[in-house]
Amino acid sequence: MGGPKTIEAVPNYLYHICINTTAFNPNNTTTISVYQSNLNHLLSILSSTSSTHGFHTATAGRDSSTGSAIAYGLFLCRGDKSAAVCGECVATAARELLNLCPIVKENIIWYDECMLRYSNRSLLGILDEQYGTFLYNTENITEKDRFEGLLNATMKAAATVAASGGHEKKFGTKEAYFTGFQTLYSLAQCTPDLSSGDCSRCLSDAMDDLYYKRYNTQQGARRLLPSCNIGFELYPFYNKTNTWTPPTTNKAENDITSIDSLQFDLATIEAATSNFSINNKLGQGGFGEVYKGTLANGQEIAVKRLSKGSVQGAKEFKNEVILVAKLQHRNLVRLVGFCFEGEEKLLVYEFVPNKSLNYFLYDRVHEQKEQLDWSRRYKLIGGIARGILYLHEDSHFRIIHCDLKPSNILLDAEMEPKISDFGMARIFGVDQTRGIASRIAGTYGYMSPEYARRGQFSVKSDVYSFGVTAMEIISGKRNNTFYQSGCADAEDLLSYAWELWKEGKSLELIDPALRASSSENEVVKCVQLGLLCVEENPEDRPTMASVLTMLTKHHLKLPIPQKPGFCFQTESNGHCPQSINEVSISEQNPR
Repeated sequence: MGGPKTIEAVPNYLYHICINTTAFNPNNTTTISVYQSNLNHLLSILSSTSSTHGFHTATAGRDSSTGSAIAYGLFLCRGDKSAAVCGECVATAARELLNLCPIVKENIIWYDECMLRYSNRSLLGILDEQYGTFLYNTENITEKDRFEGLLNATMKAAATVAASGGHEKKFGTKEAYFTGFQTLYSLAQCTPDLSSGDCSRCLSDAMDDLYYKRYNTQQGARRLLPSCNIGFELYPFYNKTNTWTPPTTNKAENDITSIDSLQFDLATIEAATSNFSINNKLGQGGFGEVYKGTLANGQEIAVKRLSKGSVQGAKEFKNEVILVAKLQHRNLVRLVGFCFEGEEKLLVYEFVPNKSLNYFLYDRVHEQKEQLDWSRRYKLIGGIARGILYLHEDSHFRIIHCDLKPSNILLDAEMEPKISDFGMARIFGVDQTRGIASRIAGTYGYMSPEYARRGQFSVKSDVYSFGVTAMEIISGKRNNTFYQSGCADAEDLLSYAWELWKEGKSLELIDPALRASSSENEVVKCVQLGLLCVEENPEDRPTMASVLTMLTKHHLKLPIPQKPGFCFQTESNGHCPQSINEVSISEQNPR
């Protein structure tokens, strides 16, 4: 007889999702039969595949007459797991997923050792963050502030290693000393079919999700997404001997935002925009015109054609673009590249399909307003807060927007907010000194009093603009063109909100189109929070971190606001000065 047989440990199940939006059509037995046959073949292929890299994709069924019945699948094993452990986990996942979700075309299951998913649509190379889950340790951390800073640093380091990995593995870990008896262990991983940029974006969003849920103050937590996953614990939950450290090279070569990966030639942009055709023009702002374009691969883009006011040279311009391109967050419009040829300076952004927030807020015939019920508006306020918080505290260097307003907030296909025009001061080469702008930039009605009168800016300037924007989202009215008949004290929206709040009538501020769908407690809280953000003294306004806490903690008692600061109360002409260019400003000291 042979020696003892090796028995692999049973995979540790974590979570699964049966995606019901792609369930079988019970009336089409032919498609069901074909897809089930293809799916069984697909899972057999995945289960029998031995991958030393822990990742494999496959398809089954190529008959064009039954294209919808093609089955696509992939598996991803944790980067520190052996091929044997990986294979056992994938085989278990394939069996269990069919049992758990027998009549659904698209499913995903996670184990501690692996993830497996299949679908009737192509999965390869597509960033997917639509479905996922959280796992967390129920024990809280003690020194929260120090732990959060340490976690942020270690997770970013692990994510950088993962994003810089090649096609074999996109997996990184990082450890850091926390206390005399505790070490923080962080892990980040993407499916290797993602580009470095998409991997970095997925991991950044996953970390942001943990912060939003406040799981970053637990002793451990994980965020599982189809395209990536992250985790941290105060114990070594991965095999340190099997982790990968990138070789020491010139970092610029692996930088996800290097010059080569960002630069477009002018001919490509001209072809994409039909030579800047008037039919492709989306709008015009203080920095120039914006055009819609479509690249040769079908990717839609928005091209900002900068006016000739910038005096930067090519090197300085490119360096600033690279810095801003590193700012990646789900609530920011993504800068994907640039072009600098001759006198042309072009910025290439992701295309956001649903126009800007003001288009929906101020629609007079209510056709667009109907798409923004109270639940959606409440989520918009939270998403904007998360985007600004990232710029202020979580990015590589602090950005102060200085022109936050509904027209600079774009809405994607899911009506999620994406803040645009951040970092424009850096890109445009605006002269500035720390804390005082050499020329006022912004928009009347949204500028904080100290910025409008004296050019003094800080993160609290953005908090003021956020407060105004929140009031406009609640009311559906513009601050700088507000008029309320019968209210002599209400020269603008903030005055009106203040008077209503003092009288205990905050609910009267809400857009009439929302009264049937609104939550009274949430409306009153948002009005009070908006008033806290627009107080006269910048030091009295909350930080964006505090704003987000107040939005998400439903039973938290908010401070009592003071009278708002009104930027139109100046000694000269009764109004704030309005700038020619609209820019955002970044503090020079990196963090």
